[in-house]
Amino acid sequence: MQTLIPWIPEDILDFPDVTEALDDPNGLLCAGGDLSPERLKLAYSRGIFPWFSDGEPILWWSPDPRLILEPTAFRFRRSLKQSIKKHAFEIRINTCFQDLVRLCASTRTKNEGTWITEAMIKAYLALHQAGTAISFEVFSNNRLLGGLYGVKIGRVFFGESMVSLVPDASKAALAKLCQEAKLHQIELIDCQIPTSHLHSLGASLITREEFIKRITTLTS
Repeated sequence: MQTLIPWIPEDILDFPDVTEALDDPNGLLCAGGDLSPERLKLAYSRGIFPWFSDGEPILWWSPDPRLILEPTAFRFRRSLKQSIKKHAFEIRINTCFQDLVRLCASTRTKNEGTWITEAMIKAYLALHQAGTAISFEVFSNNRLLGGLYGVKIGRVFFGESMVSLVPDASKAALAKLCQEAKLHQIELIDCQIPTSHLHSLGASLITREEFIKRITTLTS
């Protein structure tokens, strides 16, 4: 038996309440709409994000529980510090946003379940041009080796994707983000879906209800 989810017309800028999201698959809330900057900013501020494969309709998610990272909880291990020194990493901010997003897209595979499509790239580039999407880029010898990007609304950084062409490049970018969180007025990092990799760096799970309460305060 198939479970139906709401369809959002492009001319309606709204979402169902996140409590209506499915348990299986965890967090699937609705489909449709568009990827306009206005809709994306509304989605993130309500604890919702787009996640879909090429050829599928736009799918919107709000999983429970939610993986978050407090910047002060980041585990900056000695091995990472040594790796940053060994590779002579240089972390830059917003110098090649589109290149980093395309690098993330090019390294994803079908097995990962979701692709960063051309439509997604254009959408996040529009957010970047509006000053809402941010990238932390890792270079060595002037070559882009990895990094991360996401959406900043209020005091929350909603992480979207990370990439490493060499070991620890994305970790170095996350370390920089956490180190400079106060400078960028970031109090919470949304990691979306649980992974052992992010858990090992200090991320933790909270209920969706708690997550929504926190971002409502931090994005207002």
